[in-house]
Amino acid sequence: MNRFRILYLLFFVALPISLVAQFVHPKYEYRAVWLTVIENLDWPRTQVRSEADIRVQKQELIGILDSLSMLNVNCVMLQTRVRGDVIYPSAIEPFSKALTNVPGGDPGYDPLAFAIDECHKRGMQLHAWVVALPLGSAQYVKEQGRKALKNRKPSLCRLYKGSWYMEPGRPGTADYLCDLVSEIVSGYNVDGIHLDYIRYPDRPNGYPDGNLHSRYGRGLSLGDWRRSNITEIVRRVYGTVKALKPWVMVSCAPLGKHDDLTAYSSLGWNARCTVFQDAQEWMREGIMDALFPMLYFKGNDFYPFVLDWNENISSRHIAPGMGTYRLLPQYGDWDAVELQRQMLTTRSAGAAGTVMFRTRHLLDDIDNFSHIYSAINRYKALVPPMKWLSTKEPQAPSALNGHWSGDTLFLSWIAADAAPSEPPMRYNLYVSTDSIVNICDATNILTLMHNDTAYAWVGAPRTTMQFAVTAVDAYGIESRAARWECRFVYPRLRRDEFLLPHPCDWGMRIVIRDASGMQLYSTPYSMRVGVRGLLSGVYTLEVVARDGRILSRIPFSR
Repeated sequence: MNRFRILYLLFFVALPISLVAQFVHPKYEYRAVWLTVIENLDWPRTQVRSEADIRVQKQELIGILDSLSMLNVNCVMLQTRVRGDVIYPSAIEPFSKALTNVPGGDPGYDPLAFAIDECHKRGMQLHAWVVALPLGSAQYVKEQGRKALKNRKPSLCRLYKGSWYMEPGRPGTADYLCDLVSEIVSGYNVDGIHLDYIRYPDRPNGYPDGNLHSRYGRGLSLGDWRRSNITEIVRRVYGTVKALKPWVMVSCAPLGKHDDLTAYSSLGWNARCTVFQDAQEWMREGIMDALFPMLYFKGNDFYPFVLDWNENISSRHIAPGMGTYRLLPQYGDWDAVELQRQMLTTRSAGAAGTVMFRTRHLLDDIDNFSHIYSAINRYKALVPPMKWLSTKEPQAPSALNGHWSGDTLFLSWIAADAAPSEPPMRYNLYVSTDSIVNICDATNILTLMHNDTAYAWVGAPRTTMQFAVTAVDAYGIESRAARWECRFVYPRLRRDEFLLPHPCDWGMRIVIRDASGMQLYSTPYSMRVGVRGLLSGVYTLEVVARDGRILSRIPFSR
């Protein structure tokens, strides 16, 4: 590893956080989370036993996604295959117990389809998180009964240290996983397939696959043979996804340390030699689009290994997974500043973003961390494009225009055509008071990955504004912009009155503010309001409901 980069990174870690935060607001960055279903850890908290429970379970997910959207999260890894069971109606595996508290129980709706729709409404990607090889504890699998994989395909399964696993050394394991992934990609508009536990069991000393090695080993050492087994599964899954929908991202979550480094030991716990994940080689071969290594460490167990991943990823994406669960006393009792520094130094090192484990720990605001996360990710960001899969610039939208109705600006444009085999374009909107809105500046983003060709923006302008809209194709590549200038002319009022459209309600008030936003005075509501006594200038009149809601915000000048 480049020692200069290590020194640079350590220098960066030592900088005051307030100074570091001013360095950059990236437009492209993973702001991702793992949303865990097993044991109802993140969702669902309510299990379906009635029609009413379906509504509650859906509303729980809506609440989570709304909260994530407010934090500018742009990618959700939703646990879709849990432990030999799934969260959608499958012809291959049973429903997860997490949905109904009954192994194989039908929840009465399609949770995966619902989650995809809700994520896309908020401009988020949804990646189907597939737990590849573990099938669960012996008790968990026993509860699945005849539908358990170990009963349907016993040759693919092995009991090891009290838990069941799919056997990587069996040629049929790759076939089975490819069938499962094919079912998801063919049936759903997922943005990605995210492989988890695509590795041998943790610390597999004594793993009893000697007979398989003798039969299928092809003269390879045990370690090389095991690595080749995992790599072949990855290669097959990647090929399956790309043959169906080449724009669907394939990613995985390897162990946080790929291997020992020259100056830093992995302490016997690494991806390549301990659990036989040769993840950096997968990137070099081109059978993985992104890696989200589970770097739930700190100090010299984090920073040098982030750099190692980043220097060995070819042209693809690396975004370290970070352990928000480490903030809990039973898992390390970290100070939130540790995660804050990791996020900022990872950004400075050129990584493609971060993934938080788990969602609940982020949203619970342990040690004020969700506020820290929000401050670091103050502006929205796009998931980075997959330019190694496509370099073609998509068609741009056209005829961007808008009109005001009250305090709402209604924008519309003509759609850009997508390739016949690809999903419809999504759209990014930008706004600025500069003479030309800079679409490369994240601070100008109004909304991202919008599904429609119309958008309603609520706000009262005080000056001329520039708007721009771009199209984004299925690979995340953005088009050129269509632009529109909104010239705002302040209404000139007669000296003695301002007519208002709201019917009078007890407790309503009128507030007048100057151009800085300072309140000049407040008075009970009347549909005819005098404005005598104001000096020449620009003001804002607000109609405020008795519960504090602002019903109208109307700029005017004197």
